[in-house]
Amino acid sequence: MTGSINRRGFASDNNAGVHPDILSAFAKVNDGHVIAYGDDPYTGKAVAELRAIFGKEIEAYFVFIGTAANVLGLSTVTQSYNAVICSETAHINVDECGAPEKFSGCKLLTCKTPDGKLSIDMIKSHMHGIGFEHHVQPGVVSITQATELGTVYTIDEIGEIARYTHEQGMLLHMDGARISNAVVSLDCGLYEMTGGAGVDVLSFGGTKNGMMYGEAIIFFNSSLCEDFKYRRKQGMQLASKMRYIAAQFSAFLENDLWKENARHANLMAQKLYAAVETIPGVEVTRPVESNAVFAKIPPDIIPALQKEFFFYVWDEDLSEVRWMCSFDTSEADIESFASLLRSML
Repeated sequence: MTGSINRRGFASDNNAGVHPDILSAFAKVNDGHVIAYGDDPYTGKAVAELRAIFGKEIEAYFVFIGTAANVLGLSTVTQSYNAVICSETAHINVDECGAPEKFSGCKLLTCKTPDGKLSIDMIKSHMHGIGFEHHVQPGVVSITQATELGTVYTIDEIGEIARYTHEQGMLLHMDGARISNAVVSLDCGLYEMTGGAGVDVLSFGGTKNGMMYGEAIIFFNSSLCEDFKYRRKQGMQLASKMRYIAAQFSAFLENDLWKENARHANLMAQKLYAAVETIPGVEVTRPVESNAVFAKIPPDIIPALQKEFFFYVWDEDLSEVRWMCSFDTSEADIESFASLLRSML
């Protein structure tokens, strides 16, 4: 899909490789035998490290991928007659092939948002038919941090949504596939943005930020996940060699590697924005608050540009594209890309 094999592009932070410290973590736990399925000291250590960050009362479970983290987290705290309220652009609505609805049985109720962020008024639009057996019953609000449009909820915004959600007897779920980028953007703490703000269930992402694979599901109230071990097994996410996911998280958390990687990706997005915003024919369409840059460019140049630096078209009708930066994006990548873009316009 690109002009040069293995050339860094701007399609997705999923396309990036694995951070060297994460690769080294595999070798460190690769000696000898340990008990499988998470009953090993490496998994215990990683869970303890997560508790040191998110609170000693949490329960943390490792899974392979982000879709599984979202689906299993949501299905654990809902009944099939519940609904999950989310943004129209939410990953659970757009990019998970109906898995949340298939495996939880819940209906997704979506809200059209200008910036990917839910508001209380948007949520209220779905708060009807409560107690009426002919209607699904809202049970969870799901927010994405950072959003699919690269925007970031403030701590106050999360807290307000959490308070309203809890007042209505619902729970708050956070899809944190890019939560590291959001934390860096606001210069706050992981707990401050999640459990401290009222989040009940978190999908804590690592894959988009330098890990090979692996996500953690964090339950801030252990009573919410009393049967989760069965759900994870049925969901085909109980890794036999769990130590290799756990070791990645330990390396990810050690010396704040997660923050270093996210800070670099965010910085590169700012540099990319600065490099392209003044190019005639380029219109940056959204605030650059994390590691994504959205822009409108002439549709006729997109195929040739993609051959050299692959990226995705976000909205074909508007000719709006998305350029994602990663932990390994370099300034040279940005300079080359901007130079090529300028030469085409």
